Amino acid sequence: MAFISVVIPLYDEIDNILPLCTALSHALGDADAEVIIVDDGSRDGSAAALDREAEARGARFKVIHLQRNFGQTAAMQAGIDAARGEVIVTLDADLQNDPEDILPLVRHLLEKNLDVVAGWRKDRQDDLLLRRIPSRLANRLICHLTGIYLHDYGCTLKAYRASVIKGVRLYGEMHRFVPAWLSTLTYTDRIVEVPVRHHPRRAGQSKYGITRTLRVLVDLLFVKFFLGYSQRPMHFFGVIGLALSSIGSIMLLYLLVDKFGYGAAISGRPMLIAGVLFFLAGLQFLNTGIVGEMLSRIYHESQDKKTYVVRYTIHLDPPA
Repeated sequence: MAFISVVIPLYDEIDNILPLCTALSHALGDADAEVIIVDDGSRDGSAAALDREAEARGARFKVIHLQRNFGQTAAMQAGIDAARGEVIVTLDADLQNDPEDILPLVRHLLEKNLDVVAGWRKDRQDDLLLRRIPSRLANRLICHLTGIYLHDYGCTLKAYRASVIKGVRLYGEMHRFVPAWLSTLTYTDRIVEVPVRHHPRRAGQSKYGITRTLRVLVDLLFVKFFLGYSQRPMHFFGVIGLALSSIGSIMLLYLLVDKFGYGAAISGRPMLIAGVLFFLAGLQFLNTGIVGEMLSRIYHESQDKKTYVVRYTIHLDPPA
């Protein structure tokens, strides 16, 4: 089996640290793996507890302490950046995901030659009204907007091929949308989900609330735009601009014919103001599209960003 990196973002989970590390050691057994726990600025003593566990359990367990609380997505990105494995598995620290599911997910990914295997909490052990129903509605909305149809976007337990997951950068609350991000780098049929176990939270408190849901919805709008138009913003803004400017032009042309053809007064008519506004708004959208195209090109060229990803090569010498 390939070398595995298990990445776990953690924030204020002191009561779960010992059982988490024990469960991970048991689940991974003799597998060639490392465990990277990212302490996201915990203030409850978790940092010291993690250090003790890392010292006691040897080099397999690694701990990264962030300067302050940057959020789950940033903590996950820090772990992914530090991971050395060919397969990277992400996992929550609250023990609601079962570490025993890690190796089956990895085996499924390798045997089926996939890029992502996402966990599906089919028998979810959460509050029906506060967690499960909002989660189902959010999952359907995400599927509809992204075109990646998974039952459970919110499940952190996922296995990724490292060469693919390291090709994206995560911001905001974007850890939820990783399968959607990866659809820009691989085929959607290489992203699958399998049922995994889910347990009630045994200790600590959930970090999720209504404000987080609102942030996720805002991030979803950005994801939709990025997936469709990140490399062609003119296609988005240009279509809107052409539509608005065309409506404005038709209005103004009608008024022009009405004035010079039939001698009608147009100075006080609402259509004149509306036509000018539509026309100017259309020009503004077109200008925004042009600026977006320029920024996109500058970004890719300055960062040496490629618009493609190589899976592997055979007998191909590197360029001189």
